[in-house]
Amino acid sequence: MAIIDTFSNVMETLPLVKDASASGNLQVLRSLLGPAFRGMVQKRGKNESMSAMPVDYSVRFDWHYLRDKAELTRLYEAAKTSQWNGTTDLDWTTNVDPLSDETALLPWEFLPVANLASFKQASLKERAEQRRAITAWLLSQSLHGEQGALFAACQVTEAVPWLDGKLYGSTQVVDEGRHVEVFHAYLTKKLEKKYEINDNLYVVIDALMSDSRWDMKFLGMQIMIEGLALGTFGMIQQLSREPLLKKMLTYIITDEARHVHYGVLALKDFIVQLTEKERREREDWAFEVSLFLRNRFFAHEFYDEFYGHVMTRPQWERLVIDSEMMSRFRKTMFKRVIPNLKRIGLLSDRIKPKYAELGLLGFEHGKAAPELTAKDLLDDRD
Repeated sequence: MAIIDTFSNVMETLPLVKDASASGNLQVLRSLLGPAFRGMVQKRGKNESMSAMPVDYSVRFDWHYLRDKAELTRLYEAAKTSQWNGTTDLDWTTNVDPLSDETALLPWEFLPVANLASFKQASLKERAEQRRAITAWLLSQSLHGEQGALFAACQVTEAVPWLDGKLYGSTQVVDEGRHVEVFHAYLTKKLEKKYEINDNLYVVIDALMSDSRWDMKFLGMQIMIEGLALGTFGMIQQLSREPLLKKMLTYIITDEARHVHYGVLALKDFIVQLTEKERREREDWAFEVSLFLRNRFFAHEFYDEFYGHVMTRPQWERLVIDSEMMSRFRKTMFKRVIPNLKRIGLLSDRIKPKYAELGLLGFEHGKAAPELTAKDLLDDRD
């Protein structure tokens, strides 16, 4: 039975595993195949209640305690004055009603199933259950990503070579712990529904956890995952009418904007010191991660629960690709990531055509993290 399940998983995920070789960089392929096998074939995120991921990196102590990174010092000071308490600063007595349109979790038209005849003909209760489920799926993936960010922030704080980076990193550890706390509370106490980690997200987290290089952890978490989270959280915050969710995301967005800024500050001077081969590897790796993170929004876990018996997986993926939800995600998720990749030197003329094929290169001249504030994210409707 286990052999049959493994074969089924291999066949089911072949189109997605193929993305691990999209750049044609064999070194990147080697680094992603292990995480792809563990996440997509063995499905450890779904089959294990707790996953042990191997880590291999050097912990760096700074016995001189040199403080010479002025921008990181300013970011550290901002982080210290921007802390919030998820228990007392959010009103957990708020009634979250999935049936309410006045305080709707998400607009009907945002759901990828909005145009399906079967969805339109369903009762209000049935449609509201699917809206609750989509919201729970989105926030569940955010919860899993925040746990990855918590562990990555711990690793980076140990491994980054500058004291100013370590001091700021300590505030991010606190931030990420708070994000895990409030996402879990909202899912379990208000939506009363939580999904397992998406296989694509598991692959990315596994890859950056197990990489021994501190800059790859920055690239994977601060630039890619945190950058995409900013777009996702900002979009949900704008679309939702549910007051507790909106306020919670407003607080989280403020933290995340600092985290992305931290990644840009740490990497922009480091990348230029690399050899061309090292820089190309990181550039190709970032592109591969972009594909995995894009694919996580196929919402296969929601599909398995509600539509696996009425359409094939390729039919579902086409539905999602053409949906309002995916259109908005493409526009908002990569709107910040692409300019930040350019800012740190990982968007060369060599890699640009690959992003152009995904329809993402139009964001090249957007705002990079140092010019970005949380207010920009909340007010931006473009």
